[in-house]
Amino acid sequence: MRSRYDQITAKGAEVVAIGTGDRRYAAAFVHDEQIPFLVLVDDDGAAARAASVRAVPFPELLHPRTWRASVQAWRNGHHVHRAGKRVTQLGATFVLGPGANVRYEHLDADSTDHASIDEVIAALAV
Repeated sequence: MRSRYDQITAKGAEVVAIGTGDRRYAAAFVHDEQIPFLVLVDDDGAAARAASVRAVPFPELLHPRTWRASVQAWRNGHHVHRAGKRVTQLGATFVLGPGANVRYEHLDADSTDHASIDEVIAALAV
């Protein structure tokens, strides 16, 4: 999202990330990764539960099916700097609005499954 942020905002949209860490973790993430958009914290997991974003048992995070993508992400410079409170919480991506309209939804199937940025941007044009 960071690398395509200008393209997203040019379409009149905004990016908001919601993380599992505390405020210090979020601040470090924003600083270390040079994040230009708002990052909120979901300390107790209420937002994740409301959006039906699942958590997985810890061993599932280390499942062999995720190894190749994890290594590739690491090689591309993506690192977990500090673990958040709920390390087993999977992610999700939504394009919302106007109003309560959900234009796009991607619930991660595992820790290496993420929404296609091209699909996200395409959903902005709907």
